[in-house]
Amino acid sequence: MKFDVMRPASLVTLAFALMVLCVAPTAAAAPGQPDPQTAAVQTVIETANQEQAQALASGDPSVMSDTATAAYYRQLTQTNQDLTAENASSIELIQLTWGSIQSNGSAATATTSETWLTTFSDGSTQESTDTNVYSLVNQSGTWLIAADAHPTPDPAQTTPPSPQPTPQIPMPMVPVGPNTSRNWAGYAATGGGYTSVTGTWTVPQPNVMGGPGIGATWVGIGGVSSRDLIQAGTQDATAGGQAQFQAWIEMLPQASQQVPLGVAPGDSVTVSIEEQGAGSGAWHISITNNTSGQTFQTSASYMSSESSAEWIEEAPSGPGGILPLDNFSSVSFSSTSATQNGSDVDLSEAGAMPITLLNANEQPLAVPSAIDSDGASFDVTRTAAPATTGNGTGRGRRGGGPRP
Repeated sequence: MKFDVMRPASLVTLAFALMVLCVAPTAAAAPGQPDPQTAAVQTVIETANQEQAQALASGDPSVMSDTATAAYYRQLTQTNQDLTAENASSIELIQLTWGSIQSNGSAATATTSETWLTTFSDGSTQESTDTNVYSLVNQSGTWLIAADAHPTPDPAQTTPPSPQPTPQIPMPMVPVGPNTSRNWAGYAATGGGYTSVTGTWTVPQPNVMGGPGIGATWVGIGGVSSRDLIQAGTQDATAGGQAQFQAWIEMLPQASQQVPLGVAPGDSVTVSIEEQGAGSGAWHISITNNTSGQTFQTSASYMSSESSAEWIEEAPSGPGGILPLDNFSSVSFSSTSATQNGSDVDLSEAGAMPITLLNANEQPLAVPSAIDSDGASFDVTRTAAPATTGNGTGRGRRGGGPRP
């Protein structure tokens, strides 16, 4: 079940109440075939999850009444009201794993691990994984949920990461060495004359266990050997067993801006940045969620050196320097291209060079693969090296957002 979401901007002080009842995927049952009592308990919990998601989406709490006691129904109704007050527009249970289930015929307890995805009205999303300990009672042959307890997490680990750290003034590129950087991994093409860049990737699912981390996936123009950089992409951040996702645009030295486009793990996203006439300073930026079919578009005035084009996975920065890169596993870029001196080129034709991100101990932290045979695809893989932080800057930076 899902309770109130603690958003970083509003900090609802309901300890760690992120237990939302949503549509449950196929549950991972305990070994062996469950007996009828166990199966009945599982069914009512799964149904309750479906009903809470439906109630939030429709604004009709009555759909939750058939799986809850009267007292618990009132609690769920208040929970959904609190979620609505936090501007949550939908909730979705994306993973449910069963733990122990015990029943004596008249009462039962069931433990689950549930991962929920909350979507807010501004398009941002938040993911959380919680342990739920359900208490159920059997009333006239029907199982009803009477309570849902959540073991109290370590308070030091429950503060979600802020999606908008204080902006820093961009610094010129300080490469660690040939084809290495403190904050970028991916490919960059230099030589000048770049008036458009595009790329497609799948929003990664970072590991929410462990320490906090953040990652930004983007395409852009400028920034390798200049202070200017126009860019757009997606961001994922983790802390305290939660993850947040957003889409953003940025034009240095201004801070990055979140845009009203929802993105979630597994979504395919295509970003395009195009100047409307070389040297005009008139740009068109488009971010399309290919999975949901929604698109954000905007026009901007920005003077660019047009010196380089990039396809990057980044460890963003905050006031103290580069932030820890999250464990995103891997990001696959495809359909990458740019326009150079009026001609459309892929990575190979542009002579794009790989960039490996190093941590403060000079260990590879994120490594690009070779360019695929199509000339337009590659992967960036997160290594097992620790995400040590530092005060140095790398190639460009996402001003305002978690960036260096």
